[in-house]
Amino acid sequence: MEVLKIATAGSVDDGKSTLIGRILYDTKSLTTDKLEAIEKTSKQKGYDYLDFSLATDGLVAEREQGITIDVAHIYFSTRKKSYIIADTPGHVEYTRNMVTGASTSQASIILIDARKGVIEQTNRHFFINNLLRIKDVVVTINKMDLVDYSEDVYNKIKADFSELMSKRDYQDQKITFIPVSALKGDNVVNRSENMPWYKGESLLEHLEGLDKKDIYNVGTPRFPVQYVIRPKTEDFHDFRGYAGKVYGGELSVGDNILVLPSKTRSKIKDIYFYDEKYQTASRRSSVTITLENDINVSRGDMIVKEGDLPTIDKQFTANICWMDSTPLEAGSKYMLQHGVNKVLARVEKINHKINPDYSGIEKNVQGLGVNDIASVTFKFNKPLFFDQFKNHRTNGSFILIDTQNNHTVGAGFIQ
Repeated sequence: MEVLKIATAGSVDDGKSTLIGRILYDTKSLTTDKLEAIEKTSKQKGYDYLDFSLATDGLVAEREQGITIDVAHIYFSTRKKSYIIADTPGHVEYTRNMVTGASTSQASIILIDARKGVIEQTNRHFFINNLLRIKDVVVTINKMDLVDYSEDVYNKIKADFSELMSKRDYQDQKITFIPVSALKGDNVVNRSENMPWYKGESLLEHLEGLDKKDIYNVGTPRFPVQYVIRPKTEDFHDFRGYAGKVYGGELSVGDNILVLPSKTRSKIKDIYFYDEKYQTASRRSSVTITLENDINVSRGDMIVKEGDLPTIDKQFTANICWMDSTPLEAGSKYMLQHGVNKVLARVEKINHKINPDYSGIEKNVQGLGVNDIASVTFKFNKPLFFDQFKNHRTNGSFILIDTQNNHTVGAGFIQ
C-alpha cells in the first residue's frame, strides 16, 4: 500500500493536534482505550466536547501547556493509503524540530487560525516548506466555526497568503486552500454542510487523491552502495552484488553505468529483491544489483547512469539549520554525513543568515545559534558526489555531527 508522509505546521493554539486527533477519530484509527482516555480526560477538564489534541500530545508538558514541543509521528491507514503524520511544533524556538519533521515529508499541512489570519509564524512555516521543497502544501484554515463559517474571512486569508506566495523561490509548489473546523469535524474527513460556498474536497479527500508521482521532483537515479554481498557458498561462489536503495529515478537491467568516485564503466546485469529478479528497480526500492564485469565497488561508492553524473567536488555551499546550543563559527570542523559517506568538513565561510519570515538576510554574521538558518560554505578532506537539493532531495541533503560527542548539530540542503 502507498505510504504518504505529511508534515504539519501551525502556531500555538491553531488547533493542529486537534486536527490530527479529529482525522484519527473520524477514520476510526483510535484504539478503544485511547478513545476512553480522551473521553475521561475531557470530562475531567469540564469540556462538553472531546479534546482530540490528547490523541497526539504525548509529553506531560504538552498536555499541561496545550502546545506541541517534540516531533511526534502518527500512523493511520485508509483503504487507499497509509499515512505518517509528522506532528511538528510551530513555535519559533522549535524551528529545528519543524525542519527535522518536514525534511523527509512529501506533503505539508499549514494551519491558520481563522480568527487571526496570516501572522508572522505563518511566514516561517511557509518559508521552511519552501526551503525544503515540499511540493504539495495544504493551507488549512481552521476554527471556521468561530467566525460563523464566513466566506469573506476565508477569502481574506486566502488573499493574504497568496501575497506571501509571491515571495517564494520554488515555483513548482502546489498550494491548496481548505476551510475546516477541526473541533466540529467540518471538511476534515467529511465535507461540511455549514460551508455550502466551498466546492472543494475535504482535507482527507485531497490527501487521498495525491499522486506521489506529482509530489516528488523525480530526477536522475542515484544508487549509494550500502553493502557488498559476497556469500562465498558453493551455489553462489562467484556472486558479487551491491545492496542499496534507489533514489531519484529508476535503474534497469542493461543500463550503462558509472561507479563513483572511480568513474569505472559497466552495465547492470541483474536486479534482485531477495531471491526474485526484476527488470527495473523503481525509485525508493531497496535492491541488490550485479554488474556485467567484475570491478572494484565498495560501501560508500555510488552507481549512476552514464551521462547523468552528479557534481564531484571537495566543497559546496548549503543552507544550514543549526540545531545545537554551541554556535557554528567559521573555521569549525564537523563530521559531515552525506548518505552513507562521512567526511571531515571545515566551515569556510558563513555567507549570510536567512530570516525565515521573509524579511531578508543578515550579512557579516560571526556565528549561528540554535534554530538559525544560514548559507554556509564547507570544504572537505575528500570529494563527495552530490546534487543540488532542489533537483534531488536525498543526494542534496546531509547532516553535521559534532566530532567530540557524536551529536547531530545541523541539517543542510545543498544549493
